[in-house]
Amino acid sequence: MSVKEVVLNAVTALFVQFDPEAARDLLAPGYIQHNPMVPTGAEAILGVLPALKESGLTAQVHRVIAEGDLVVLHSTYDNAQAFGAKTQVAFDVFRVADGKVVEHWDNLQPLAGPNPSGRSMVDGAVEVTDLDRTAENKALVTRFVEDVLHGKAPQNIATYISGESYHQHNPLIADGLEGLGAALKALADAGQVMRYDATHMIVAEGNFVFTASEGMFGETHTAFFDLFRVEDGKIVEHWDTLSEIPAQMAHENGKF
Repeated sequence: MSVKEVVLNAVTALFVQFDPEAARDLLAPGYIQHNPMVPTGAEAILGVLPALKESGLTAQVHRVIAEGDLVVLHSTYDNAQAFGAKTQVAFDVFRVADGKVVEHWDNLQPLAGPNPSGRSMVDGAVEVTDLDRTAENKALVTRFVEDVLHGKAPQNIATYISGESYHQHNPLIADGLEGLGAALKALADAGQVMRYDATHMIVAEGNFVFTASEGMFGETHTAFFDLFRVEDGKIVEHWDTLSEIPAQMAHENGKF
């Protein structure tokens, strides 16, 4: 099986079939968990499956990208009160080794929107294309992260983001560079400065590039998971989830 197949089969066993035996075959016993609320190890997540099934949890996967041993899913969980809200939009990252899922990171945000441009947190393009440009697109987004998100050269933002067609899925921000600029100004005026301090993961496949970062949103230690779509050398679409990084977690693995 490909790494995508391993992950999709595991997610189906966990969150569609709620089948601990099927899931156990796809999770390494020493499964490393980074979700702050769930203890580490395969048995911890397997043990909550009956409660998740009883809750009526449903999962819908919108996008899947993979690079090397990492697979990123962009999904919606409904009836997800166990995860903190009725409907949660999530990025899940899984590491696969020897045909089993061995590590998991995620970032969940309650569904909100539509945004000022009428877009939801999950609609938009889904097809992975331009596989021959994966390295080029990953390099572009890496430079964007360094220059714009980390603040090395924010004045270069127009170098990376399309001025003609930039579709925004953040529930508070409108399309285009103008929408992004207006939202950032409003945050700054309200004293809610958004700062990226470190980017821990960049995963690319074709026209999609995913990043997992941490920083501050106002006074809150925050995880920023972002997905970018690249077309002809420019970022043309963006999805994200933001979540607080708690000081206390159910394990010692950290958020990242």
